[in-house]
Amino acid sequence: MSLISINPATEKIISVFEEFTDVTVDDIIINTENNWLHWKYSTFDSRKKCLLKASEKLISEKDFLAKVITSEMGKPIKQAEAEILKCSWVCEYYALNGVEFLKNEFVETDASQSYITYNPLGIILAIMPWNFPFWQVFRFAAPTLMAGNAALLKHSSNVTQCALEIERIFRESGFPENIFRTLQISSSKVKRVIENPLVKAVTLTGSEPAGREVAAISGRNLKKVVLELGGSDPFIIFEDADFDAAINGAVTGRILNNGQSCIAAKRFITVGKAADKFIPGFLKKMESLKIGNPMEFETELGPLAKKEFADELQKQVNDSIKAGAKILTKNIPIPDKGFFFQPMILSEVTKEMPAYSEELFGPVAVIIQAANEDEAVKIANDTSFGLGASLWTSNAHKADRLISQIDSGSVFVNGIVKSDPRLPFGGINNSGYGRELSHYGIKEFVNIKTVWIK
Repeated sequence: MSLISINPATEKIISVFEEFTDVTVDDIIINTENNWLHWKYSTFDSRKKCLLKASEKLISEKDFLAKVITSEMGKPIKQAEAEILKCSWVCEYYALNGVEFLKNEFVETDASQSYITYNPLGIILAIMPWNFPFWQVFRFAAPTLMAGNAALLKHSSNVTQCALEIERIFRESGFPENIFRTLQISSSKVKRVIENPLVKAVTLTGSEPAGREVAAISGRNLKKVVLELGGSDPFIIFEDADFDAAINGAVTGRILNNGQSCIAAKRFITVGKAADKFIPGFLKKMESLKIGNPMEFETELGPLAKKEFADELQKQVNDSIKAGAKILTKNIPIPDKGFFFQPMILSEVTKEMPAYSEELFGPVAVIIQAANEDEAVKIANDTSFGLGASLWTSNAHKADRLISQIDSGSVFVNGIVKSDPRLPFGGINNSGYGRELSHYGIKEFVNIKTVWIK
């Protein structure tokens, strides 16, 4: 089987990569284990130097790497450059803070000395998605390598170039050659890698079905797993919101990465009369988006990553319309070539529609009107997901009161949901479990060891 990279804006094949054989995969795992047996004893200072070098390389190669991202998955080039800079940030963050996060934690007990120490586990397998092909990998890899682990990457088949560039960056930054390796394999071969006794834990960012399957395999093999899955984030607009800020946030939050983000704002819940001020402005901005060549810096909305993604989204929209949903946006022209999808806003969405209960992975916004605050919270929580949420209000006391009522891994007030190296990131319910980033993320894949000395 071949792994094929296709430019979603032109529909032309970029590269074809041959899938690794089982023998090649086994050899890579063995080589990675042999390297790790030395790497686990490396000093924090040596790991820090490697991560800082990786941070520098990302900045110096930003223009080139951004073009690789955009050509493989269609992200607007300006956003691709921002993604590379964010990867540089996370490398620097863990280089500068990893020692503090993993220092021995002394606890007073009946022993003469007792403390908690954090030791690396070994090889960690990362199964990563195409939508943020660099960021999703680096937010895992930076803390994992700083903790003294080794990493194997099974990236999405359509972004193999990105995967190989990431491997090159780590190698050229001074990390041992086999401490971070890319496995050019299809999803059908992942089970075999998880079951390899040298692989100690797994992290996956992806769909709910993929998460369930990986969790089941990992569970049968008694291996820890961290899952960051889908989301259907509520974006609640109250009557006392700053509507200019809310409208700008709504558009950015919905069309960022061409609408292909787990933490994108997806369900826009207006409270009371807020709809009268919010919807017209939201509609106007969505209809004025610049759609086209993602390599142009002025472009705000590019193509979806694959044709099948556009087809699936269209089916969800069609099924919702058949059930009574209405399209508010006018017919917006999109390029004839490429996997482009017309941005739209759906209204009159009810519970039996796909637009209400399913994740819409593309530039389609759903408007749901709530009569009051209690109903808005009920609608926000009426989902199987629980990744992020945002509240828009000028009343700080109201926001404080509602934060604990929202069932999600994060709540942002007067800002769109985003990940930040300094804060833990992850979800609840069908959005997964475990946390990435901050000091919580670096401790997911270590042996939290108790030491007791008489």
